[in-house]
Amino acid sequence: MLFSHSHSRIWLCTTPTDMRCSFNGLSARVQHHLQHNPLSGDCFVFINRSRSQMKVLYFEPGGYCIWGKRLEQGRFAPWGTTQACESLSPARLKCLIEGLDIHVIKQRVRYQRD
Repeated sequence: MLFSHSHSRIWLCTTPTDMRCSFNGLSARVQHHLQHNPLSGDCFVFINRSRSQMKVLYFEPGGYCIWGKRLEQGRFAPWGTTQACESLSPARLKCLIEGLDIHVIKQRVRYQRD
């Protein structure tokens, strides 16, 4: 997987984000718009208005990391929520990156240890 922390959570920002933002702009967006701590080690996924670019911001010991992807053709799947952010599993993030519509796929119930 992309990220070194298996215990971190993944958050998708459901409002379009300006992809000119870098470390400071994205961390400020996490703090003020999503109401989360950008230093928590969680991963924050941002997609632009045309859904052709994606950035993932996360913090690991030593500093921030940004992972980015720009599609040459096609778009990332739309999100169907009115919340500011949506929690994603690593599998759903992989589906989003690979171009699968995460709202059409139905995930079967699995045992989850609390």
